[in-house]
Amino acid sequence: MEFEYWWLLTFPLFFSLGWMAARIDIKHVLSESRRLPASYFQGLNFLLNEQTDKAIEAFIEIAKADNETVELQFALGSLFRRRGEVERAIRMHQSLLERTDLEEEKKLTAMNELGQDYLKAGLLDRAEQVFSELQQTRYTSGALKHLLEIYVLEKDWLKAVEAAHRLGEISSRSYPIEIAHFYCELAASEIAHSDHAAAREHLDEALRVNRDSVRANILHGDIEIAEGRHEAAIQCWKRVETQNPAHLALVAERLLASYRALDRVAEGMDLLRGYLARYGSLDMLNVIFQAVLETEGAQVAYRLARDELRRNPSMRGLDRLLEAQLMEAPAERRQDLQLVHNLIHQHSAGLALYRCENCGFRARQYFWHCPACGKWETYPPRRSEETEVLVKASMQDLM
Repeated sequence: MEFEYWWLLTFPLFFSLGWMAARIDIKHVLSESRRLPASYFQGLNFLLNEQTDKAIEAFIEIAKADNETVELQFALGSLFRRRGEVERAIRMHQSLLERTDLEEEKKLTAMNELGQDYLKAGLLDRAEQVFSELQQTRYTSGALKHLLEIYVLEKDWLKAVEAAHRLGEISSRSYPIEIAHFYCELAASEIAHSDHAAAREHLDEALRVNRDSVRANILHGDIEIAEGRHEAAIQCWKRVETQNPAHLALVAERLLASYRALDRVAEGMDLLRGYLARYGSLDMLNVIFQAVLETEGAQVAYRLARDELRRNPSMRGLDRLLEAQLMEAPAERRQDLQLVHNLIHQHSAGLALYRCENCGFRARQYFWHCPACGKWETYPPRRSEETEVLVKASMQDLM
């Protein structure tokens, strides 16, 4: 392909056009910047210097002076809410709603923001009213999620069930785990008031929604115990194995107590030993260890702890081993063993916690509903020590 020399004549033309376009853009930017108030540039300057409070005050001045800065007011309101200055956020969004010239879509946005302000402030009745009004708008999904959160906080479980069902209808996600727990909460309340018939109905609904609801079977067993039917309770709790065997540790004490009430302790111990061998659990070991210590003595309890420690090494297993050793140790060794046992016990106590998989909150008590992040069934039914051991083992298998 031959080079055409006349193309050289086009380069100055393209350069001139580019220069003119740049000049036009610069003139446009300058003309637009002259319209902006000085407070705007002051606010930007404060932000660049990380003087957030002064920046906010500067932007507030702009919002007061110019009624057209609706988006800026929304941004400020959200900023106030995130900073915990909820009263200022509420005033900002209320002032927007009071404007008669605000278009409908902006009003809905202001209502949605105001509802979030009320929720953050703990004004649940006002937040519920706002989000109820937003249910038939483009904010339907968000409004229902906030209403669900409010109903859980208020422990209004029937409304929570209804909101979760509606959310499932309009979104791709269903809520069987949450709904089952709402029915379990209703059942627990009825059990507390000795209305076992109503509690059974709620638990049947929980299992209909989520057949793997371990909590529903545990509560079914509790009802049977309250009515003196230990054999029926045992059958309820044994069904946990088919749902999620890791949760068997939560019913180990209940199972043993019912077998004891039926004068079938040996049968109960064999069942728990089988669970321990198949699934392993520090809590299961603890229940069996105490029972063996009481019925068969320290030597048998020592052998149990030793065998389990070899199979599943853990600080808590070592703690039990030393406890059994102390009972049989000669006087000259007991003081040294006691010192070691105390150190191991203190260390293992810090590991004997349940940990939420969603937010990491740790607690000595098992929760179906995390008190920190509000999620359901995010606590594995294992202590943090054995959870970390399982994770490490899984990583080694992958490697």
